[in-house]
Amino acid sequence: MPPDEEEGVVAATESFQERDFSNPNSASAHFELGVQQWIRGEKIQELREKAVEHFMAAAKLDPQNAAVFRYLGHYYSAIEPQRALKCYQRAVALNPDDSEAGEAYCSLLDDGGKESLVLAVCHEATEKSAKAFWAFRQLGFFKAHNKKWPEAIQSLQHAIRGLPTCADSWETLGLAYQRMGMFTASLKSYGRAVELDATRIFALVESGNISLMLGSYREGIKKFQQALDISPGNVSVLYGLASGFLGFAKECVSLGALRWAASLLEEASEVIIRSTFLVGNFSCSWKLLGDIKFMQAKCHPWVKEALHGHIDVKSFLSSVDAWKKTCLLAARSARCSYQRALHLEPWQANAYADVGIATDLCLQFQGPSKQDLSVWSVAEKMCVGSVLRESHKEEFWLDLGCLADHPGLKQHALIRALQLNISSAIAWAYLGKFYREQGDSKLAQQAFDRARSIDPSLGLPWAGMSADAASRNLDQNEAYECCLRAIQIFPLAGFQVGLANLALRSSCLSSSEVFAAIQQALERLPHYPESHNLNGLVCESRSDYKSAIESYRLAKYALISNDGESCESHLSHISINLARSCFLAGNVGDAAEECENLMQKGQLDVECLHIYALCLWKLGKNDRALTVTRSIASQILSMDENMVGASASFICRMLYQVSGQESAITSILRMPKDLFKSSKISFVVSAIHVLDRKNLLESIVAGTRSFVTSQDGIIWMHILITLGKLLKNGQGSNLGIQHGINHLKKSLHMYPNSNALRKLLSYLLLSKTSGDDHLATRCLLLNFSEDQDDKVLKSASEIFGAVNVSCYTPESCDQKSSFRTCRSQAFSRSGAIKTMQKFLHQEPWNFNARFLLTLNCYQKAREEKFPGNLCRLLERLTTVAFSYQLNPHDILGQYQHFQLLLCAAEVNLQQGNKSECFRYAKSALTCSVPSNYLFFGHLLLCRAYSAENDLVNLSKEYRKCLDLGTNSHIGWIALKFIESKYGLDDDSGELRSRYESCSGDFTAQQNFWTARFNMVEGFISISLGDFVAAEHLFREACSLSDNDSFLFLCHGAVCMEVARRECDSQYISLAIRSLKKAKNCPYPLPTVSLLLAQAEGSLGSKSKWESILVDEWNSWPPGTRPAEIMFQMHLISRQMKEGNKTSILRAIHTNPSCSRYWKFLLEM
Repeated sequence: MPPDEEEGVVAATESFQERDFSNPNSASAHFELGVQQWIRGEKIQELREKAVEHFMAAAKLDPQNAAVFRYLGHYYSAIEPQRALKCYQRAVALNPDDSEAGEAYCSLLDDGGKESLVLAVCHEATEKSAKAFWAFRQLGFFKAHNKKWPEAIQSLQHAIRGLPTCADSWETLGLAYQRMGMFTASLKSYGRAVELDATRIFALVESGNISLMLGSYREGIKKFQQALDISPGNVSVLYGLASGFLGFAKECVSLGALRWAASLLEEASEVIIRSTFLVGNFSCSWKLLGDIKFMQAKCHPWVKEALHGHIDVKSFLSSVDAWKKTCLLAARSARCSYQRALHLEPWQANAYADVGIATDLCLQFQGPSKQDLSVWSVAEKMCVGSVLRESHKEEFWLDLGCLADHPGLKQHALIRALQLNISSAIAWAYLGKFYREQGDSKLAQQAFDRARSIDPSLGLPWAGMSADAASRNLDQNEAYECCLRAIQIFPLAGFQVGLANLALRSSCLSSSEVFAAIQQALERLPHYPESHNLNGLVCESRSDYKSAIESYRLAKYALISNDGESCESHLSHISINLARSCFLAGNVGDAAEECENLMQKGQLDVECLHIYALCLWKLGKNDRALTVTRSIASQILSMDENMVGASASFICRMLYQVSGQESAITSILRMPKDLFKSSKISFVVSAIHVLDRKNLLESIVAGTRSFVTSQDGIIWMHILITLGKLLKNGQGSNLGIQHGINHLKKSLHMYPNSNALRKLLSYLLLSKTSGDDHLATRCLLLNFSEDQDDKVLKSASEIFGAVNVSCYTPESCDQKSSFRTCRSQAFSRSGAIKTMQKFLHQEPWNFNARFLLTLNCYQKAREEKFPGNLCRLLERLTTVAFSYQLNPHDILGQYQHFQLLLCAAEVNLQQGNKSECFRYAKSALTCSVPSNYLFFGHLLLCRAYSAENDLVNLSKEYRKCLDLGTNSHIGWIALKFIESKYGLDDDSGELRSRYESCSGDFTAQQNFWTARFNMVEGFISISLGDFVAAEHLFREACSLSDNDSFLFLCHGAVCMEVARRECDSQYISLAIRSLKKAKNCPYPLPTVSLLLAQAEGSLGSKSKWESILVDEWNSWPPGTRPAEIMFQMHLISRQMKEGNKTSILRAIHTNPSCSRYWKFLLEM
């Protein structure tokens, strides 16, 4: 401080003393003045000395003031440590909670090497006050330094309660927890320390190490990366980060994610190499680098994408060679790293074993080489070196047993490992593998069983158990499960190939476990033809024929690099698989070429002959196809029993396709009877018999059905019988649906749980025109998983959605209504929409699911008069559906697109958006659908033009509807309403004649629909005020349909209106007759009894009027009775002279717009 500034501060202090120091005998005044001078004199020694004088005076006046002694201790700590100790001792004695004095006291004692005094002072302070947190902290540090972890934890926990922001306390507490094995608490403590001080390297490193030890590799890597940002050259951090990457890579390998593991190992290699550059004489760093490189060599994947889409021999072999070279370089790097570690620490036995294992791995990638068993290999020598160093450890004997080439040495080493540790599961497992390679299956089984009983989490014993399935009398499914268990423990490529081989024999080839396993095996065994061949079989079982073809071709390319006598036979098997996949993928020419190549080599077996004949038939070479078929027939007697049925059925199918039905039937009748003893031939003959109206194969079919014994086979045979009844009992172009339904009902009684029978029965019920749609939903079992597996029949979800769409009668939206307008409704529309939404969620790619969901939502919107929320939903659904690419040759797709366009047009029409309505409707007319469907597009345009009062275009569209025509009665009825409303009828009766022609030749249907047309004309007459003509039309409708309560109700109501207008009681008698028939119908309607009571009352029958009204009143639930019934009951009470106004008031409340009710109320 400059001299003039120092003089100014001193002068200011003196003036302050003169002004405020009025009482020289006050201890507090001396203390306050001393504190002020102490603060102001931080850099002025003169002020500090004056402050000390005041502190001394305050101590004499008030010796119980601990703060005074603390300041005195601060002053003397630099000049007289012993006097400072006494001052601090006095301050702590007076106030044990004074952390500043306590910390300074302990620091001076520690500097003097008096640790015992520090401990005594802290104990004394903690005994005097529980708030002496500084003492608890010092005790915690001292206990942690002396590795008394439980006591350190107790002291630090207490200290943290008072000093929660001390990062040192949290860090030391984390270390104590870590040493006690309380890793979760340790992580939390280290985390708190890092929160308080982000530069805590020790906390970050130790928390990272704990995370790695617990298997939380992601979290550990994150901690080490955070520490690396703080200290980039810290070797411990680099080592921990590389260890984290290695652990994470091992976890990825155990899950089969080899590519991810390879990328992690690359990062780990870069990190640890950086560490070796910083410090090159740490053997642990070289050991870790060797482990990383060894892991790289073991898990580096072969990437199929390296072929860049060019699959030929040269590119495939070059990619495999590049993969081998990469793995070999990694193995050599691992060996060099292990050698460097051995050079730094030659006394470490595991370093010798590491070098030996890496050397053996290098030899594996260099290719097989003939070695003299009398000469020890480098790997064996290095393992012997580890055994010589530490012969009492079984793991080194185990390494020698695994790497030894001589059988005797291998067996001796493994047995010696077991002598050292009889409970070594790994030693038992490798001993079992050794015995199996030597052909001693009994000893191998015993060794594998011992290993599995000691450690069930070891994969090799489970794999050995599946490999010895034949000698253990295990079936294929049990062997498959054992191998799958081995892969779940450790996904070794050899295990995965074995799993695919077992799946080929146990019908699990298409499972996701096998697909994932063989895909991972390919990444480690690209040079094995078997792995590519099995991958092709797996892809073929999953109907991925393109991938299967690629795999079979890669298998052929892999065989080229292998030498051996068996290559030619393997090549023929792969060629057969390739030909089959090419045919299934539609590449008939390539399949035929493969078959011809096999024929030239004389390797065309029976299976390939089948494929060859199919290829020739697909290519239009029918004569050559028949020649190959005859060749199959000539060999059929010498075939294996399993192939006889398949070949016989194939011959029948080929004869039917090439020569026709009659020729096939003639050939079947000439076949030996012994060929029909198979379920396969039974199905083929039954299918041909279904198409034969002459029933020439009936005797053969009846004899072959006894060979169909499985439940699924019997069910599908019943389905074939149903199809036969549909075809043979139909008339003209109509199928005999009722005969098929009858047979399915009988079959369903025998197999009530058959989903296939239920779906077919529901489909046939839906196809009927007799209104049995409600029965179709009762037959269905909605099971989405089974529907996905069934590729033949329509799914239950599709049938269910179609059933709800087919019912065009709206569901009653009024919850108080006591009846539904459709007696067939068995499922609510909301439930149907939820089911369709679930169906679409299960199969989002299925356009049929989206189509049916849209139509069900449209039906719901129509019921509720097109509310805004449903209209917006329909707009979204149709927009997404229109984004699908439409195949112009797909007839069903064109029809569905047409329906969706009409739905979109209708929604826009109901919302008043007529321009969009015209756009969608005109787009629908461009679809490639039959003309009777285009009728509805023009009908919608009629309605749209009528909404705009455009009579000219309306007449044009009306004429187009008449010209196109339709087979739907509903369409003609809708057109009739438009015709009558806008006066488009030219009195020619064309519309009625076209309508009547829709019913066909069935009298019952003709009468039903003629009655409906008369009903429509009756309603039109009512709208024109001609009730007499309406009565005549309804009477004709009733005569054609004598079981329809609605028609009789309409006729009765019209008769009563005519009687009122004409004052003719004859019409009342007609009304009573019709209303009684309506009441006695199987499905009576409400208000029938009410009208009947009014009619009886009009004829003077008071008793009948009262009794019918009372019955009608009791038939309605409370709260749902209509106003007219209440009014009529009021009339009854009035006749009985009961002055009760309840009924008339309820009637007015229910229907306040009726003037009659108010009139009667006023009269009362």
